[in-house]
Amino acid sequence: MSVTVRPYVNGGWEVDIRVQLPDGSVIRERKKAAASSKQAAQKWAESRERVLLVHGKPKPAKEDVQKIPTLKEFALRFLDGYAKANRLKPSGIASKETVLRVHLAKAFGDKRLDEIGTEDVQRLKAALTERAPKTVNNVLTVLSVVLRTAVEWGVIEQIPCSIKLLKAPKSEASFHDFDEFERLVDVARSEALALLAVLLGGEAGLRCGEIMALEWTDIDFAKRQLTVARSEWKGHVTMPKGGRIRYVPMTRRLTDALREARHLRGPRVLCDGTGKPLTQKVIQVLVRRTARRANVKPGIHILRHTVLFAPGDAWRTRKGHSGACWAPGPRHDAALHAPEPGGARCGDSVIGDRDRNGPRGRGEIVEAAGTEGPKAHIH
Repeated sequence: MSVTVRPYVNGGWEVDIRVQLPDGSVIRERKKAAASSKQAAQKWAESRERVLLVHGKPKPAKEDVQKIPTLKEFALRFLDGYAKANRLKPSGIASKETVLRVHLAKAFGDKRLDEIGTEDVQRLKAALTERAPKTVNNVLTVLSVVLRTAVEWGVIEQIPCSIKLLKAPKSEASFHDFDEFERLVDVARSEALALLAVLLGGEAGLRCGEIMALEWTDIDFAKRQLTVARSEWKGHVTMPKGGRIRYVPMTRRLTDALREARHLRGPRVLCDGTGKPLTQKVIQVLVRRTARRANVKPGIHILRHTVLFAPGDAWRTRKGHSGACWAPGPRHDAALHAPEPGGARCGDSVIGDRDRNGPRGRGEIVEAAGTEGPKAHIH
């Protein structure tokens, strides 16, 4: 055993310790002592020499290797830290949770995030061959967002696979023609709530959640205008789709129906006898039952996609759709799927405006009372 103390290159003292263990092995340590004087460095080295003789040379500390979670382990963290933290709509959070639980957990649940390969993604596509291309693309999109979030959070270094979406054919949306819609309205007149649901969807272009959340304070009878300010989904009230309020002119037929249905049982327009708001299921049953009696295709959103032709083939204009994302039918209202001009109001439909004085011109769109701008004529 020996201890040597010598001046360190950059100042201070370096200690050189050599210890021979009982098994004949030799331990040597050279390091800079923390002491400022040679005598103190000598004492520290002798103390270190005794430790090495008794305990031997310590094993090097293992570097902490970050454990990469499996997709199933990361799913809950993703829902809390991404979907809920970014304040996605409750329906969007539920949709992602369903995709993770039903599809991705089955395919990759026990795989670490960095072990999901391109071939695994292709196997997932093969397992979903009976699903529509849009459904498969929704699943792949959620997988892509999960992996990109893991990269951003430093859980994995890079996305381990290539994710290519399927080519989804553009579908033609269903809609009622003029005769079908008029037949639907006539049948709905026997039930006040059904009539309101049909007219709010077919003449105001409201979605089901927007119909459920419509309140009397959103209706301006003087201007004949609706304010679409909220939407409801399974008890959660949020902003309408697109995250902005929009203003929709009302036809005279819709205005009259709302006046006749005015009540003081609660703030919601559609509610039961006790003032309790109608649920999505109740509204769907109302419209489905009315459609069956009118012998037309059932559905709430099909009302929003409905074009009602006025005399002279006038197009109805509508607001609140994100854009033309599919091919409209031969008589479909293209304005329904056109981007909304900022702050502009759309003209009222002449459908339901049966008490007008004098004939309308070809393609004339009548504005609702209270809207700005001159009358628009389309020839």
